[in-house]
Parts: sequence; C-alpha cells; structure tokens
Amino acid sequence: VWPPLTMHITQLNRECLLHLFSFLDKDSRKNLARTCSQLHDVFEDPALWPLLHFRSLTELKKDNFLLGPALRSLSICWHSSRVQVCSIEDWLKSAFQRSICSRHESLVNDFLLQVCDRCPNLASVTLSGCGHVTDDCLARLLRCCPRLRALRLENCARVTNRTLTAVAAHGRALQTLHVDFCRNVSAAGLLRLRAACPRLALRAEHSAAMLPDQAPRAPAAGPRKPPPR
Repeated sequence: VWPPLTMHITQLNRECLLHLFSFLDKDSRKNLARTCSQLHDVFEDPALWPLLHFRSLTELKKDNFLLGPALRSLSICWHSSRVQVCSIEDWLKSAFQRSICSRHESLVNDFLLQVCDRCPNLASVTLSGCGHVTDDCLARLLRCCPRLRALRLENCARVTNRTLTAVAAHGRALQTLHVDFCRNVSAAGLLRLRAACPRLALRAEHSAAMLPDQAPRAPAAGPRKPPPR
C-alpha cells in the first residue's frame, strides 16, 4: 500500500491560495497570513478583497483587511444599544451620552475618507446605524467613486437633504438610493431628487415622516417693564 500523498499549503499556486483564502473570515485570513511571508503576500493581494462587511465600528480599527481598487461592495451595519445613544439629538444628550459618542464619533467618517482615496471602483455601499456619518463625507464618496450604483443608508441621523443634493450632482451612475429612517431628510428634498433623477430607484421608509432635529427655541422676550421710580 502506497502512503497517502501530502502537500504543504505553500505548494499551492497563487490562484488556489486566493481561492482558499476567500472562504475565510477576516480574522482567519490575518492569522493564516502570519504563518509565513508567502501567505502574507496572498493576504495583501487586492484581488482577495472585493467585499467587506463590518458588524461593529471597532472592526474598522483592526488590521485584518485591505482597502484597494478591487473593492466593489462595502457594508457597515452597526446594531447595538449605543446606536440609540448616537441617534439622540446632540442638544438632548447628557454628558455621559456625549462621552460614549466621542469614543467613535469620527470612526466611520475617517474610514470612508480612506475608502475615497483607495477604492475608486466601489459599486455598492450600505451604512446602517452610522449615526455620525455626515453629508460632507457622503458627498466626497459620491465624487471619488464615480462607479457607485447603490447607496443604502438606514438610521443615519446626520444625513440631510444635502446628501440628496450631492446625489443629484455627482451620482451619475447611481441606480439605487435608500434613506430609510433618516429623520433629517425632508419630503421636499425627496421630491426635488425625484424630479432631478427620475430613473433613480429611491426608497425613504419613515424618513420624511419622522421629526427632524430641532434645537429648542429661546422663549420670546416679553414687553419690558419700566424701571421703578
């Protein structure tokens, strides 16, 4: 009886290694890449990273992924009790709530700015529960990723009509836009976008029906009483 043939993983060609890596999650890919320089080179091959999905903001700070021109689909879906805190209007937050938000307030925006610089071929972006992502950041994303076809936003409290204006101006390839539960998007803004981009598949569940952020108004000053004589 002949002994079974064995093969070390490093004897596989590059195509097979990329296929093998594609079945692993981000942490497993990073751990395997630490074992030798050949596998580390495979980990850093942009072709391995056409899709990235993050389930928490802390994952954005890890070094277990690569941003590159091969990235086509990006999703950041944060479902946590902290999302509710971040969605509270700023003027209503307590000092404790503001301290919680300060720990990750710029994480998504800073990450998306890196995406703008490194991933020009991005075709799909989904952001859910990203309460601190701003209109300016999304406008830059639309300018830097001209092939973007789908932008799905859900419960992004700081998204306003300015993002809709940026879509009309820069989203030439955009086919699908969702702004669900984005309370600072108005019905008037949605109507203007529909008129400007009639072929755009636009969805805005509950957005225009929600109460927008509005700081309390100062009480009107009453008539002054004459000074006592």
